[in-house]
Amino acid sequence: MEQNLILNAESGDELEDPSQFRRLIGRLIYLTITRPDIGFSVQRLSQFMHRPRVPHMAAANRVVQYVKATIGLGLFFSSASIDFQLKVYTDSDWAACPDTRKSVTSYTVFLGSNLVSWKSKKQQTISRSSAESEYRAMATGVCEILWLKNLLADFGISQPTLMYCDSQAAIHIASNPVYQERTKHFEIDCHLVREKMQEIDCHLVREKMQAGVIKLFHVKTGCQIADILTKSLGLH
Repeated sequence: MEQNLILNAESGDELEDPSQFRRLIGRLIYLTITRPDIGFSVQRLSQFMHRPRVPHMAAANRVVQYVKATIGLGLFFSSASIDFQLKVYTDSDWAACPDTRKSVTSYTVFLGSNLVSWKSKKQQTISRSSAESEYRAMATGVCEILWLKNLLADFGISQPTLMYCDSQAAIHIASNPVYQERTKHFEIDCHLVREKMQEIDCHLVREKMQAGVIKLFHVKTGCQIADILTKSLGLH
């Protein structure tokens, strides 16, 4: 889709044959398995499948044109990499949906230098600040890496996970054990992230390493890899 393109549920005329739009979006959803760069556009367009309109179809065709022009892009997994450390980048776009003003959550998970998991999804609740939406994205990322860590544990691999977020406010909330009145409404997500930051992995305890399951770091917005899943791609 075009950068900064705003789509809503009521703009434009309804399609005479909505099944064509639905089939196209279904195929694009399948394509996101190996093309995370179209993840945001596809998740945005999939929200209009119940009543697609002309601008939605035009945007979907634009995504198809982009895919045809970048047919050689995909995922590369290096067999030479022996790094099994998980790194997760979490990001959000606050109040991105013009219809509901819900935010968009995104994360990318790397095993060493290889991208193994990613998501772009509209949040289920409305966040009243960008810090809150960023924190909810962090909680979603934590749930994903816990599943991946359990999978790696079956192979005898256990290392602390590095989490990167570009919101200083969200990092402060995760590190501060004292709740403020304005943060109580997302207290459950706070408990989840804090608990996993303080939990000591049993393998690391045996090795007398005082490292937590998750180590949280700030990353500059320009280096935030998950940002690609919160908005449409630009020309560069």
